[in-house]
Amino acid sequence: MIHVTPAAVTAWGSEAVFVNVLCTRLGVPVPAVPVLVFAGSAVAHGTLSFTHVLLAAVLAALIGDGVWFSAGRVYGRPLINRLARFSLSIDSSVQTTRSLFERFGVPIVSICKFVPGLALITPPLMGTTRIAARAFVTWDAIGAVAWAGFWLLGGALFSRQLAMLLRTVEQHGATVVDLLLALALLYVGYRYLRRWRLRKWLQDLTISAEQLDAMMHSAAPPVVLDARLATAVSQEPYRIPGALLLDPNAPRALGSGFAQREVVVYCVCPNDVTAKRVCGRLRGEGFEHAHTLRGGLDAWVARGYPVEPVPARPEPFGRSFARQ
Repeated sequence: MIHVTPAAVTAWGSEAVFVNVLCTRLGVPVPAVPVLVFAGSAVAHGTLSFTHVLLAAVLAALIGDGVWFSAGRVYGRPLINRLARFSLSIDSSVQTTRSLFERFGVPIVSICKFVPGLALITPPLMGTTRIAARAFVTWDAIGAVAWAGFWLLGGALFSRQLAMLLRTVEQHGATVVDLLLALALLYVGYRYLRRWRLRKWLQDLTISAEQLDAMMHSAAPPVVLDARLATAVSQEPYRIPGALLLDPNAPRALGSGFAQREVVVYCVCPNDVTAKRVCGRLRGEGFEHAHTLRGGLDAWVARGYPVEPVPARPEPFGRSFARQ
């Protein structure tokens, strides 16, 4: 974790804010909020210009987000999957961002910087969609102004309390950098432990594409559930043969009639996070034979197994279930 000290913020002013925010938006582990707060405190004391600092932060955010948006448009979903390998929270954030995008559309770009976990993944994920670059830049600029302005004004409003905090920390032989570093290490440790425990619990729930193919050719083929969101289905309108579309937020729709059947859930999320979440909930509901497809639909297609087109108006799951 890299830190920028309050002294550096005061000495370098808008330049320090620009570099810090740009690095943050590009994914470098640099906390931007403390720097903006310290800059706001400096604005309150008259040592920095609010307009200059705000413009520097907004410009840096637009550049960084623009790079990720362009990368998402060029490289598509494989880029999101690669990012998930290096992050402790991106896999779950992808699902959250997609759900918000389906409900509210591109305006969610304006609030993503305020939500932990969504700030980094939203620009490249929006790049994989069909939204226009102009619309993305417009909403991203609105969000950047609101985000940077909020923390700058917060730092200015609580400048006296911030100065008292700095003196208290220094009296105990530490610095703000030490405090931020300790908090960052605790957070990363917590996220890593949580993710490790979840993966350990779910590792026996996954099956490979080869195993699913063998199960589908057996005397008792499994029930295959497509847990992709509507946006993902529209971008790739094909599915594993016979798969039933399932709302990932409502696995209860499966019904108790499948409790003794083999059930396989797949998605296209990084680390199969949606399928694992649905599978875990199904297991909790008593579906002891629920599994997730390792690698999801991508793994199935990569191994050359057949797919079928998704109907223009797929039949509601309840009707399909009634005929099982």
